[in-house]
Amino acid sequence: MVIGRIADGLARGVDAAGALVSGAFMEPTLRLGVTGLARAGKTVFITSLVANMMDRGRMPGLRAAADGRILAAWLQPQPDDTVPRFAFEDHLAALTGPDPHWPEPTSAISELRLSLKIAPQGMLGAISGPRVLHLDIIDYPGEWLLDLGLMEQDFAAWSAEVLGRAGTRVEAEPFLAHLRGIPVDAKFSEDLARAMAESYTGYLQAARQAGYSDCTPGRFLMPGDLKGSPALTFAPMPAGAGQRGSLSREMQRRFEAYKSRVIKPFFREHFARIDRQVVLVDLLGAIHSGPRAMEDLGQAMNGILGAFRPGGNAWLSRLVGIQKVEKILFAATKADHIHHSQHARMTAIMEAMLRAARDRADFAGAKTRAMAIAALRATVEETREHGGETLEMVRGRLLNTGKDAALFPGTLPEDPSHLLVPARNGAERWLDGDYSVMNFAPSAGSLRPGMGPPHIRLDQAAEFLIGDRL
Repeated sequence: MVIGRIADGLARGVDAAGALVSGAFMEPTLRLGVTGLARAGKTVFITSLVANMMDRGRMPGLRAAADGRILAAWLQPQPDDTVPRFAFEDHLAALTGPDPHWPEPTSAISELRLSLKIAPQGMLGAISGPRVLHLDIIDYPGEWLLDLGLMEQDFAAWSAEVLGRAGTRVEAEPFLAHLRGIPVDAKFSEDLARAMAESYTGYLQAARQAGYSDCTPGRFLMPGDLKGSPALTFAPMPAGAGQRGSLSREMQRRFEAYKSRVIKPFFREHFARIDRQVVLVDLLGAIHSGPRAMEDLGQAMNGILGAFRPGGNAWLSRLVGIQKVEKILFAATKADHIHHSQHARMTAIMEAMLRAARDRADFAGAKTRAMAIAALRATVEETREHGGETLEMVRGRLLNTGKDAALFPGTLPEDPSHLLVPARNGAERWLDGDYSVMNFAPSAGSLRPGMGPPHIRLDQAAEFLIGDRL
């Protein structure tokens, strides 16, 4: 079992000691960034990936595992002592214990090192013996990555964009009403700035709850130790004179401080060193929320992919030097919430949403892929006859009640344009019907000896991301 195997690293005297002493000099390291927007399941993805890499019985799609070339896998202290460790053991216990439940989502950056001993290949490999690859997994909120778009905007442009978008959302009405009560040439006061920031943060929280993805600045939703600081105490304002001492001038100054003191350090210290990247997306949740949430998600995904486009941002190119992400996986999570017969349609929708930005990334040399996955499978499939129709359903334990229930979520369109065109045109609702979503809890008894948690295509995701290095 995985939990029992965690301690194996303590018994690997020579290997573990050698890795700690010389890993940075003799053993290669691959840095895998994992991010995702709200409710996409980053914590579950990382936990299941590590557990399934340690016990590989459910990983036939990872060729090195299927061929038996991964001889061992164990956890080690991560190399960066200033970054919190990803609480793998706690999260795995939550998912697979006697009363399985979803772990608390992470709201800041964390890291975990998984070391893999790999059997040699070919004549040179037979001489050198087994080798070790360190997989450093960096977990960070997707909202932070969306902040990259702010770097190319000044306060006036950002305000105009945000307020234009807010004007189409009912969730923004309290904030917009608050803003209308403030004169454009109002003098600055800390109380006024704080009230504005709190009102704007309330709007962002409501927008995210409604299924919208692009909610910037990202740290407003996940402030951490910056909560209450001037760098997080600003809000968009209509264009004004911005005289010295005015509220508008101070909001502009704090916006620039957020860019220089919050965004740039994150990209310099963490983002710039990532080799491979996973972006997790709650596609089904966006579809359920309606066309506007779907369009917002598409824009957010394209903005995220733009962050990895070499040369796309002059300041970023200077910041990261020649380092660039080699592979990017956009994974639509919760594929277990629909029947497997619809997974190809789910993937096709992801592919269509990424098309324009993905072509730019491919041209620049980064390999990208879209995939429908479930890092932890929480349902089983069943078929029922109803009214002369055959319904392909999923069954699982409901999150709120704990009762067993079956769901027919609706049928995704074969042609992605049936969703993307109404979303792009600003439709209020889908013309072809609604798409249902249920929140399922993890199923009991999901671990077996030699096997990690059950999943859908997690092995194929691993093959795309790291298979060439194994």
